[in-house]
Amino acid sequence: MNNKFALQSAMEYLMTYGWAILIIAVVLGALFQLGIFNASTFTPKAPPGACHVFRPNGPMTTSFINLQGICNGELPQYAAKFNGQTSYISLPSTAQATGSKITISLWAALLGNGNQAPRAIAVAQLGTYPDLCISASFGPTFVVQNALAQYSVTSGAPCAPFGQWQQYVGTYDGATGKIYLNGVLKGSVAITGNLATGTMTIGEFSGGSFNVNGLLANVQVYNTSLSANEVSALYSEGIGGAPVQLNNLVGWWPLNGDTKDYSGNNNNGVPTAVSFTSSWSSGYSSP
Repeated sequence: MNNKFALQSAMEYLMTYGWAILIIAVVLGALFQLGIFNASTFTPKAPPGACHVFRPNGPMTTSFINLQGICNGELPQYAAKFNGQTSYISLPSTAQATGSKITISLWAALLGNGNQAPRAIAVAQLGTYPDLCISASFGPTFVVQNALAQYSVTSGAPCAPFGQWQQYVGTYDGATGKIYLNGVLKGSVAITGNLATGTMTIGEFSGGSFNVNGLLANVQVYNTSLSANEVSALYSEGIGGAPVQLNNLVGWWPLNGDTKDYSGNNNNGVPTAVSFTSSWSSGYSSP
């Protein structure tokens, strides 16, 4: 009799409170899906310009340069949002790598296809190449162009799902072009010759074609080829990491609320249809 009474009481409890428990479970699941409980959401974030390169002898000099400010890899307050149609950042002519060495590094989270789906250009020199191409189906690619030809260094891997952050790095040392994803080498191609040079842009190339639809952060350009260890170290610093090779840094655009160059070289960008969002971290996980 007691067992029967206990079972009846349990059934009544479930019938009374079961729907409430189910609703709470659904709400919690939705909040997890939206990233509300992502640790990154609660991490203190560095304001725009919190870390910068100080060049006491002026832009493009290398004597006594150093990092100043909050440079411990704190998460940024903002990320730049590109609409996939008209958004881009134009840079001055001094923002380019010359000769036969270059590194382009950035973090990106695609939100969808752009105006030339599925291809999207994150950073381009000469308005076309060298560039880092990111795409949901085309796959990450680093493109190098010299006076004779254009070379594509493919990763053999798809990009991260929409909304998920990933680090992309392309390097060229005068003999080999390489592409890295999240600090890991994914592809290489033998290449020789000097780079084609010209005005650099962030978020598009070809004067309005191949625009990025998504979020970009921490764009760095060097006039040298970072080593595998340096690329790995750069990834380990996370999305708010500082440059690892100050002497060869051409430009550093954290895109943390503005398009200024924090390399000390005054290569400030001019944005077109670019916005900045503080709600960027749901698809980001610290290395």
